Amino acid sequence: MGGNNEKLIIDGNAVYELDMECVRRKKREQEAKNAKWKIEGAEGNITTDGQKQENT
Repeated sequence: MGGNNEKLIIDGNAVYELDMECVRRKKREQEAKNAKWKIEGAEGNITTDGQKQENT
């Protein structure tokens, strides 16, 4: 383990090592995806299956 980019989690007999940079990147990607859904959803262009409706 090196630096502040990794974190150990000990859960009973299991030990997990987290790459904190990867965690931050995934969080940013999820927030960007959520923001996109909010914008498109506010316009009423999203169907229940997550596909964008065609404007006819």
